[in-house]
Amino acid sequence: MRQPRRLRSLLSVRSLSGQVFLLQLVLVVLLVVAALVALVVQARRDSMADARHRTLAVAQTFAHSPNIEAALDSPDPTAVLQPHAEAARKAAGVDAIIVYRLDGITLTHSDPNEIGKLVIGPYAEAAAGKAFTRTFHGSLGLSVVSAVPVRGADGSVVAVVSAPITVENAQHTVNQQLPVVLGSVAGALAVAAIGSGLVSHRLRRQTHGLGPAEMARMYEHHDAVLHAVREGVLIIGGEGRLMLANDEARRLLSLPADAERRHITDVGMEEDLAELLTSDRPVTDEVYLAADRLLAVNKRLTAPHGPVAGVVTLRDTTELRALSGRAEVARERLRLLYDAGVRIGTTLDVKRTAEELAEVAVPRFADVATIELLDPVLHGEESSGVHTEMRLTAVAGLEEDHLLHPVGELIRFVAGDPVSAGPADGRAVLVRDLSTFDGRRALHPSDARWILDHGIHSLLTVPLRARGVVLGMAGFWRADDSPPFEDEDMSFAEELAARAAVCIDNARRYTREHTMAVTLQRSLLPRRLPEQSALEVAYRYLPAQAGVGGDWFDVIPLSGARVALVVGDVVGHGLHAAATMGRLRTAVHNFSALDMPPEELLGRLDELVAQNDADGEDGQGITGATCLYAVYDPTTGRLDMATAGHPGPAVVHPDGTVDFPPVPVSPPLGLGVGLPSESAGLTVPEGSRLVLYTDGLIEDRDRDLDAGLEVLRGALTGPDRTPEATCAAVMEALLPDRPRDDIALLAARARRLGPTQVAEWHVPGDPAEVAPVRTACARQLTDWGLEQIAFSTELILSELITNAIRYGTEPITVRLLRTEPVSVPAASTLICEVSDGSSTSPRLRRAKATDEGGRGLFLVAQFAERWGTRYTPTGKIIWTEQSTHDGATPGAEGLGELLLDQWDDTAR
Repeated sequence: MRQPRRLRSLLSVRSLSGQVFLLQLVLVVLLVVAALVALVVQARRDSMADARHRTLAVAQTFAHSPNIEAALDSPDPTAVLQPHAEAARKAAGVDAIIVYRLDGITLTHSDPNEIGKLVIGPYAEAAAGKAFTRTFHGSLGLSVVSAVPVRGADGSVVAVVSAPITVENAQHTVNQQLPVVLGSVAGALAVAAIGSGLVSHRLRRQTHGLGPAEMARMYEHHDAVLHAVREGVLIIGGEGRLMLANDEARRLLSLPADAERRHITDVGMEEDLAELLTSDRPVTDEVYLAADRLLAVNKRLTAPHGPVAGVVTLRDTTELRALSGRAEVARERLRLLYDAGVRIGTTLDVKRTAEELAEVAVPRFADVATIELLDPVLHGEESSGVHTEMRLTAVAGLEEDHLLHPVGELIRFVAGDPVSAGPADGRAVLVRDLSTFDGRRALHPSDARWILDHGIHSLLTVPLRARGVVLGMAGFWRADDSPPFEDEDMSFAEELAARAAVCIDNARRYTREHTMAVTLQRSLLPRRLPEQSALEVAYRYLPAQAGVGGDWFDVIPLSGARVALVVGDVVGHGLHAAATMGRLRTAVHNFSALDMPPEELLGRLDELVAQNDADGEDGQGITGATCLYAVYDPTTGRLDMATAGHPGPAVVHPDGTVDFPPVPVSPPLGLGVGLPSESAGLTVPEGSRLVLYTDGLIEDRDRDLDAGLEVLRGALTGPDRTPEATCAAVMEALLPDRPRDDIALLAARARRLGPTQVAEWHVPGDPAEVAPVRTACARQLTDWGLEQIAFSTELILSELITNAIRYGTEPITVRLLRTEPVSVPAASTLICEVSDGSSTSPRLRRAKATDEGGRGLFLVAQFAERWGTRYTPTGKIIWTEQSTHDGATPGAEGLGELLLDQWDDTAR
């Protein structure tokens, strides 16, 4: 709306600026139109003159060209001259080059239909031997034509050459330039109009668009308002002279009647105020003393919007001085509450939240602040309702060696103490003067002297309540020169305590949930590593700063002295992630008991997770889980592994170099949609270290995955270390200050079973070969010093070899493994393995009394501590494990009793 209004004001003839604008605009339009007409006329005249010169030059050039006389004397002059004439016409830019004989017959023409016809035109003068240029209507229309005679060798005229160009073509260039000229004219008009508008706008600003009568009335109103307003107004010139002072300014400053036009230092005002008024410094609400008045001074400079001057306003604030102090206190309280909302509750730690409350209150509200909380609150539990004992949790405003009570001490309040009774009843207690307070000695009977020595004279205690439950108490103390607490301070303290109590309660509830999640997670993670002989293992587990998560690890002994290493990660934190981790860990244990290859185990686990996701309600399925499963065989040094969305392991060779072997990565668990997983295998030299980890170790907000792997490589590179030292070095290099995700680290040093710990025989498929193999096995046990279990081992091998020959297919192999666990060398085991090429598995059952067979596997189960079947790509392996210490398995004397137990004569 302002732009149309300004335009109407600018064009209005009632104002001086409008009249000047319209007059300037009319003059500019007339001048521009006249210039346009002159320019067009001159351009057309120049184009016609150019046409005359061009046609005459073309005609003379063609008429004087060599061999034209010979062409005219040729049998067919047109055939010779027409191509040259057309070429010259096109090059010269004329409409035609016409050659005709003296009898008027046309020999060349731009229009072939005109050749051979009698030319009509004023060419008699050219035939007489004189060239000319004229304008006339010919066959091409109104044209400019130049005619030149062609002379023979004797000087006589033998032909005439004419070169016409139409007036339309001659003025074509002018017509093409006309839009540019008109555009330039329009631009000139626009620039002139804008210039006129700027001049008129400047004039309108100076006159405010008013006429003489209106301007006189405006100044009358200006004077009336200036002298009637209840605020002093001064206008000070650039030289420090007083140019204008209204009546209120004269009254406030007691100015003399002739103060105007005098220098500001000569009108009798205070020196500091006069110095301010003569300076070029802008001022906002600065208070100065003038006689017995307090004046709020505001000063603004008029430059660059006007002449160099200063406009000063004066306001009497004597009566507002007392109110301003209270308003400032209120503003400070609001700022303090805002800061409290920002600074209190930055963490979910109960103790730290209490410390933040004390730090906010001191020194802006109190000189000393003490925060006492109930013991159950500090441990994340609900308040018990008993408020006679609280633990001092935070103190601010005192040095540690001057504390009334050490932080963490349990404080017992005296019965009947009004200070402690207030928070118990949910109300604040205000003590303006502790020196005259009746309950001062009851508050701290043995510490009254301490209060006086530190100059504390006023106390305000406020309960910390959330959801209607008292969590503790906040005590605010003032000392020395600080004013005592008032009723307004009590309402502020209650608001501050209410905000802090909500944060403390949130931290308490988080502490409870965190404790529950940590307890659950600790119960689901391995409490100790199992005994096995293939790997020397160490581990680290660190929950995230924000709470426990779903990372886990496992070391699972398998048959044949093999060991499975597992690390996994469930996305998220809290109880659900910990419970999900426990479910996955249990599933991995169950699947590993079936001796599956790594890729098959992850496939089964993927199906389980997908099924749980489909059955989950309210989004409580297992989503975002990854897993790495690796199996190490100490007899061959073979490491087979597969991963479902999890980072691969690091392998530290005995020489200290580090590799990250490539492992085919399958989708995370639950996303494989039935696709088969892939595995990778490699041979690990003895003494190598295997390092498995979760992504929380290598990824952080300050580094990406590649950078984390390089840091891990640097931490692992170097001389040989124990797995425990490896874990320590890795955690020192990669552990962030505040881990955002769980960290699980598993380090294992590979061991090999030497040739003296492995014995193997190939058995032909003949029952007669059982006895020789059994004898060789007994001899090997004697060499190993295991005579005490030789009898039971022979019995086991006899049964397994006989079954392999009877029910299996070749090749049949017998292997004995003697293992010694890493931590308990005395608890060694003997592993017997019988393999064949059949995939059928024996099944343990209790034979009936009338059955002649079916008791062999039962006896194997009685003599072996563990036994089972493991499938291979070429068949199966039936294995047993026996402890080598005395008394682990029954001897020969117990065999008869075991056999007799299979036939119970009393059973009918």
